[in-house]
Amino acid sequence: MQIHETVNSERYLTLRARLDNGLRKRLTHSSPSLEKLYNAMAYGVFEPGKCLRPILAYSACEAMGGPLDAADGVACAVELMHAYSLIHDDLPALDDALVRRGKPALHVAYGESTALIAGDALQALAFESLAQPSTVSVGIRLQMVAVMARAVGPAGLAGGQFLDITLAGARPTPEQIAEMQRLKTGALIEASVVMGAMASGANVETSHFVALRKYAEQIGRAFQVRDDILDVVADPVALGKAVHADQPADKSTAVSSLGLEGARHYAWQLLQGALTALEAFGPEADALRQLAHVVVERDL
Repeated sequence: MQIHETVNSERYLTLRARLDNGLRKRLTHSSPSLEKLYNAMAYGVFEPGKCLRPILAYSACEAMGGPLDAADGVACAVELMHAYSLIHDDLPALDDALVRRGKPALHVAYGESTALIAGDALQALAFESLAQPSTVSVGIRLQMVAVMARAVGPAGLAGGQFLDITLAGARPTPEQIAEMQRLKTGALIEASVVMGAMASGANVETSHFVALRKYAEQIGRAFQVRDDILDVVADPVALGKAVHADQPADKSTAVSSLGLEGARHYAWQLLQGALTALEAFGPEADALRQLAHVVVERDL
């Protein structure tokens, strides 16, 4: 199952076109001497990614009553940040992955040093996307910068990546694995939903906003659990990257801790938690409900 097979396909294509237009504007340059760098950055950003995080940001903004254009900066920012994280994750010093999204990993295609710099540049561009003038107030944009910084720093993605490395070969508890997954994968997914909702201008103290945070936390965990499952059962051609990579690396995963069926049951529990969190919403949150199913039922 892919996003466009569950979420309204016309809506999905509209949001993808909107996102791609924003990303291309942010990756436009006028320096011939930097052409290779920008080409490398674009290589790491564009298709065939799922673009789950920006679609979540747009959907959260709409669920809170905001217009799509208010979430453009957030949508671009989370996709740029996600691309950076994948580029660095694939580097020889970390996972040493050769394939990403069905094509050679960036460090294979452009060289390790260019990949490292391209990732750094995309991270900076993500923060610029949040901070630049838009229909969102300066105060909210500043708060979103803080949310993003936390999501990708030591209390988020970077911390999760560190735990992924240090727990390899150990016998971590289910709680340790849950923490690693929450930081490495869940934090940016949660931030995508939170910042999308913030872009709507809604009060962050409302019960609806709190419910969206709970929803985001649940699907963030579910995404990594499903990734762990796919590493065991997926077709590598369909998945677009190597499979069976976690066990030889002695990685700590939901499957290694709970077993395959246990991991599937855990993912289902997280899905139910996400849907329960949205009970206060009406049809305005249907896209978020559909995306929760995508996270748990996807096959790539």
